[in-house]
Amino acid sequence: MRELVGHGVGRKLHEAPEVPNYGRRGNGAKLHAGMVIAIEPMVNMGSKEVSQLDDGWTVVTQDGKPSAHFEHTIAIRAGQAEVLSTFSYIEDVLKERGIQH
Repeated sequence: MRELVGHGVGRKLHEAPEVPNYGRRGNGAKLHAGMVIAIEPMVNMGSKEVSQLDDGWTVVTQDGKPSAHFEHTIAIRAGQAEVLSTFSYIEDVLKERGIQH
């Protein structure tokens, strides 16, 4: 899926740089300490082509096949990255319902 990209996070939700979910190592924007970025992969069972619904927010695959999208917010620190987002609340609900993942 190449139509959507991750992005920088700062004073505004969507800032530079664009963070594509594809490419070659060593190409693209250089990440450096102090940056906060959102990585937003979308995995599609079918076509990579997507459309945005009239609500201005929802994105669907054009072929209607299942897909999954998630976002992790990452802080770039000297020599490492720190994942700021968590899905622990989802894991807690699944655990409460006895659902194994």
